[in-house]
Amino acid sequence: MSTLIDRYLLREFLPPFALNLVFFTFVFLMTRILEITNMVVNYRIGLGAVALMLVYATPRFLEFVVPMSVMMAILLTLLRLSGDNEIVALKAGGISVYRLLLPVMTFALIGCLITLLITLWAAPRGRLALKGLVAQATRATDLSLVLKERTFNDAFDGVMLFVSRIDPGTRELRDVFIEDRRHRPLKIAIVAPRGRLVAEAGNNAYHLELFGGTVHRVDLAGRTADTIGFESYEVALKVKPSRAAVAAPPSEDEMGFAELGRWIDSLPPDDQRYFSARLAWHQKLAIPAACLCLGFMALPLGIQSRTARRSFGLGLGLASFLAYYLLLSAGKILGEAGYLTPVVGMWLPNAVSAAFGFWLMARAARERPVQWRLWPMR
Repeated sequence: MSTLIDRYLLREFLPPFALNLVFFTFVFLMTRILEITNMVVNYRIGLGAVALMLVYATPRFLEFVVPMSVMMAILLTLLRLSGDNEIVALKAGGISVYRLLLPVMTFALIGCLITLLITLWAAPRGRLALKGLVAQATRATDLSLVLKERTFNDAFDGVMLFVSRIDPGTRELRDVFIEDRRHRPLKIAIVAPRGRLVAEAGNNAYHLELFGGTVHRVDLAGRTADTIGFESYEVALKVKPSRAAVAAPPSEDEMGFAELGRWIDSLPPDDQRYFSARLAWHQKLAIPAACLCLGFMALPLGIQSRTARRSFGLGLGLASFLAYYLLLSAGKILGEAGYLTPVVGMWLPNAVSAAFGFWLMARAARERPVQWRLWPMR
């Protein structure tokens, strides 16, 4: 009998879990649409690259979506069973509230293992792959194709470039203005009616060929200024490191679990990066454990009321996860500031969720449900 109930509950958890997983993943991905649209417009990347970006970005969101979906699946399923009086029937048949913990925590444990795989392996690899794809897209794109008319362009290190008009056929630049800040204390401004941006092969650099313009130089230290005319002039340009295809070391979020551990061991304890790395290390474990804590809390929440609507369950679940996320964010901020240890900062939300779940479970077992105050619905 008990095994049959376990299998029944596990089957009932799956449809709302899948629905919540798809819905919340879609919502989180929509937050990246503006950034991806900007990449499409500025770098003219293809649909294949866009699809890869979405795939690589998905594990980052699944870290939070899976625990949320686990909690919502348990909560909505138990609310439905309570509304259909199935929980009452189970209690009448001798099945206690504590006996329901087995299928609930089994489902939460599966979610925990999935999230652990994401935080330790999929998410770091996804972030690194996305970083490489963006670097490849920017490196492969000729900046002369993405310069915008009447827009200040700061893609180059120490140089601000403004182009009034770009010939659509020849890509010749018209009415060019350059502010060169690379020769301090000199301030150099270059104005030319015509120009052309030429890419240099292999080193992520460009040079700008200008024709028939003037160079204005101001020496702030010597308080002197001069103007020089030219028939042709060439300005060397180097793409900013953020745009360059320079191999930057991976960030803490891009490191695997073992790699992050070695990085922590190499840092002195008084280094600010040490606390940040320790927080990231504990976060990789604390977020998967949230599946267990939130799933446990969802059990007594789901059987609290037999008259609660699904909309109530959805709101209650979202409010619970929002409270968890706010605690997690606060713990991270306080941990980075040194007010909390990394262990406390990252594991406090789980401890609070579990403690709240134990309190609710004790009340549910004694048939003393919490009376939730809701706005009256007409």
